[in-house]
Amino acid sequence: MLKCTINGKQYAVPEGASIIEAFKLAGESLAHYCWHPALSVAGVCRMCMVSIEGNPRLQIACNTMVTEGMVISNQSHAVKDSVKWVLDFHLINHPLDCPICDQAGECGLQDQYMMFGKYTPEMAMPKQRKRKVVSLGDRVVLDSERCILCSRCVRFTEEITKTHELGIFHRGDRSEIGTFNDRPLNNNYSLNTVDICPVGALTSKKFRFRQRVWFLKEKKSICPGCCTGCNIKVSYNSKGVFRVKPDCNPDVNGYWMCDEGRDLCEKTQSVDRLLKGMSKYGEEKWQEGPALKFAKQACDDLSALPSSSVALVLTAQHTCEEFEALIQSFKSKFKSKKVYYWVNRPEDFHKFDGLLLRGDRNPNTVGLLQILEREGFKSTWSELLSDLSSGATQGVIVAAPEFPSFYPDFSEKLYELSRAKVLTCLTSRPIKDRELLPGQRWLIPLKSFLEKEGTFINYRGVQQKLGTPLELVPDAMTLSDFARILSGDWLERQVEPLGSQNVINEFMKTPMRGL
Repeated sequence: MLKCTINGKQYAVPEGASIIEAFKLAGESLAHYCWHPALSVAGVCRMCMVSIEGNPRLQIACNTMVTEGMVISNQSHAVKDSVKWVLDFHLINHPLDCPICDQAGECGLQDQYMMFGKYTPEMAMPKQRKRKVVSLGDRVVLDSERCILCSRCVRFTEEITKTHELGIFHRGDRSEIGTFNDRPLNNNYSLNTVDICPVGALTSKKFRFRQRVWFLKEKKSICPGCCTGCNIKVSYNSKGVFRVKPDCNPDVNGYWMCDEGRDLCEKTQSVDRLLKGMSKYGEEKWQEGPALKFAKQACDDLSALPSSSVALVLTAQHTCEEFEALIQSFKSKFKSKKVYYWVNRPEDFHKFDGLLLRGDRNPNTVGLLQILEREGFKSTWSELLSDLSSGATQGVIVAAPEFPSFYPDFSEKLYELSRAKVLTCLTSRPIKDRELLPGQRWLIPLKSFLEKEGTFINYRGVQQKLGTPLELVPDAMTLSDFARILSGDWLERQVEPLGSQNVINEFMKTPMRGL
């Protein structure tokens, strides 16, 4: 560790740390745009100026290393004046888009100006006009006038994805971000460029103009899109879930996440969900009703079958706590060891895109396998089908995947399981081909990963918590809830919906003056 003095206070920082990293560790504010902890040092914004005792000139903090005994400050008049002039330079051609800009409320440019600027502009020349609303690909829109040429997005495509779509073109005040030969920015990590853009130059096509950030709350969770288990932050309010951003975890996903993972959160909305319980006897039409009532009736039908003739089928898209509760309740109720692991696309499990996305599209494969091994369950799918054909298995409980799109054979396998006299499918999604399922059937709505607590274990064995649950579908339940019903513990849950108040009334307790 090296000892240094920052703004009059002594600190110890790791050897090899830059001055800007030392400021971050010390909790001291320092103006900057282009520096990002996960990218190379560019030194192009020239805002992180500091004075160093014994050095006659101001230095940039991002590219200057701390040495033993160094005395550093960004409080001198020379430093503050330098930052103001650099801000003035950055804002020469910046449009006054704040009222309509999606970045409003979380804009680094606004924050830096209020903290280090507050100057009277002296520019009398007309602003340089540039392209607006430029589609860079399927997900990202560019507003060239807002860009301050920090080069973060360019360095991201060069250093992280290594896809090299972006570059800086032209010279002087006509310089702007663009794609080489109009090649679209369509790599699977493109929205990370929106996350790291310090202004409103790069925006998401899906999130654009949908919500102001001060009307949103934030919840931390774990992405269920694959066995990497990226840490995420979900922005939501009473109108639903609006966007997902990565939450930095150096041991799992760093500062990034894939675009496919962001899309999954949109599928938690009620329009894509099974909202009520559904039942069907023989050739009758499907009936809809309360989930808890239908779950109790399904458990009664299963209990009427001969002992040990009921099987449990599990997919690796639920939490460890849910697996534990359901397996224990199942064993106690039916005295059966017919517990099966529904493996999806095992031939893809070894695949890896080189950054984050893995071929095992389940967030908790390791957790489920650990529990099955501990309990001694080793039954195979062929054994299950054989028992269904012979009549040794007459009832099946299926903990269906939250995202059936990762299970290309989902409909086929479910139809195979419908050979059972009683099939109870616990699912968060409507079953598209449910009319093809013969016999006695129950569909019980499950909560999504955003609506429950619990633990996922990623491919490296890292245990991660899902965080505080939301309530998106009030009638849905968890596997643990169903386990309690199976054990005879009838649930009378207090449903706390996400909220039905107007967004402004909900998040702005005090009315705005003049309105």
